[in-house]
Amino acid sequence: MKTLKLTMAQALVRFLASQHLERDGVEHRFIEGCFGIFGHGNLTGVGQALAQNPDLLTYYQARNEQAMVHTVAGFAKMRNRLATLACTTSVGPGATNMITGAAAATVNRLPVLLLPGDVFVQQLESSSRGDVSVNDAFIPVSRYFDRVQRAEQLIPAALAAMRVLTSQADTGAVTLALPQDVQTEAFDYPSEFFVKRVWHIGRQLPDDPALDRAVSAIRSATRPLIVAGGGVIYSEASEVLRRFVTRSGIPVAETQAGKGSLPFDHVGALGGIGATGTRAANRVAAKADVVIGIGTRYTDFTTASRTAFQNPDVRFVNVNVAELDSHKLGGIPLTGDARATLASLDQRLQGWSVGDEYRGEYEQLRAEWDTEVSRLYNLGHSPLPAQSEVLGAVNDLSAPRDVVVCAAGSMPGDLHKLWRTRDVKGYHVEYGYSTMGYEIAGGLGVKLADPSREVYVMVGDGSYLMMAQEIVTSIQERAKLTVVLVDNEGFASIGGLSRSKGTAGFGTRYRYRSDGSLGDDSAHANGERLPVDLALNAEGLGAIVFRATNIEQLRDALVASKKSDRTVVIHVPVDRYEGVPAYDSWWDVPVAEVTESADVKKAREEHEREQARRRWHL
Repeated sequence: MKTLKLTMAQALVRFLASQHLERDGVEHRFIEGCFGIFGHGNLTGVGQALAQNPDLLTYYQARNEQAMVHTVAGFAKMRNRLATLACTTSVGPGATNMITGAAAATVNRLPVLLLPGDVFVQQLESSSRGDVSVNDAFIPVSRYFDRVQRAEQLIPAALAAMRVLTSQADTGAVTLALPQDVQTEAFDYPSEFFVKRVWHIGRQLPDDPALDRAVSAIRSATRPLIVAGGGVIYSEASEVLRRFVTRSGIPVAETQAGKGSLPFDHVGALGGIGATGTRAANRVAAKADVVIGIGTRYTDFTTASRTAFQNPDVRFVNVNVAELDSHKLGGIPLTGDARATLASLDQRLQGWSVGDEYRGEYEQLRAEWDTEVSRLYNLGHSPLPAQSEVLGAVNDLSAPRDVVVCAAGSMPGDLHKLWRTRDVKGYHVEYGYSTMGYEIAGGLGVKLADPSREVYVMVGDGSYLMMAQEIVTSIQERAKLTVVLVDNEGFASIGGLSRSKGTAGFGTRYRYRSDGSLGDDSAHANGERLPVDLALNAEGLGAIVFRATNIEQLRDALVASKKSDRTVVIHVPVDRYEGVPAYDSWWDVPVAEVTESADVKKAREEHEREQARRRWHL
């Protein structure tokens, strides 16, 4: 057998460069590059291997280890999980900095490959285990974990990693912990390990009896509803969904990951569902007798903490490539590819459609909701604009193929309700893990995945302060972003939640300490403003900066930003107390059962009333 004598790290880089993926006859590389920050734990191993053969894997320099994982997740999501990048770090804090990114990728089922350095004696010692490492912390947040302790062990570990990364059902963060000495050790690797390997992604179909049961349930429905999740987009099922909805008349509500499954102006598009959903979608959901979940995990937000579906006779039909999700809520499980399964359902349902009365009802709700969005986009609020007006200006001045990126805080909920999505890949919000700091890094991944699109990153001041440094990486890579920095002087989303639960926004506003306390979040809170200038900070990181104090200035800045080939940051202050309402939905955030506060007692009583609406779907 022909062999190649390589270090473990050199062999890994060569192996990754040879991995390809194919679906529907389209074949391309799967691992398209490697982000990294070097230290003693990877510099002479993976770093040397990347430097020795720069044509094998493009190396990207990052500023923060967590951020680079978010960038890779954004890249993988934009590519419908059919391509990704790797991340390499040193041992110790550089490695564990990636754990939040790993958790977000696994929760959102996005393929990221993590290559942390490992085993440095000063990093951690345990009295109960001799082989423990700080990288063991990756185990609960990884879909696959292995520690490559001998050079030859790389062969089974790398193949197992690729199996999980390319699985549409099992994908997430994959961690190969690489001891720094083993990275540099040589082994005679079989040459077959480096030949081009193509991982084929099929389109699995449920069996006929399961499809028959699902069709029978749908045909018996008078008020059916489709809940479109991320699986619709990842399986590239949007066009099949559009044809099915147009023919059958079944309306569609979208999860955060599924937003964009239909264009916002389609007659069957009701918008977001659940705790951050629209009035139209939530009112239809409350009375639905059959709910067809396509590629959704039915998260707590989607089900409005188990209160969204109130029809006592509601039944569920669940289409999902992951068996775990297809069995949820006691539904008829259709474990299979979303596009193929939906096409099969459509064929079996030919000649059947919903009644005219139901169509008329949800179309009226759609029209009323569109009017509400326009109202919130044009409030004319002063002296500072409302956040909804900022979103409206960006939505109006962005092109159909442009991408909006956001995560955490109040903006994802507002975007889910209000953003008028026109392209299937035009909406990119990380809400599965609600990761503050994702926005700019994730936006960079979106831009790297598709440089032909303009990327608008919507980020609040709280999230910006957690992770803004990848602005530098975007400039270095000439990957232009337009960052709209919405400044509300603190953690406005949690401030609003806190006020609604009787605790007055405690600890959520950026102000000097007054009378020994940081005080509350009321409009008359004590404490002077902090002398912080985030726009100046962005300018110092190399961005072109515009300051806008009203919507007209914001619109001018958005127009001007289109002419730039470098990352732009538009700083706009907003009124932190002017929010978007909840629309016939609830989110289960428990309130203290015992308290001296009258406001908390009142919030507890309201919580118990809403809690009584929760239902088990079995």
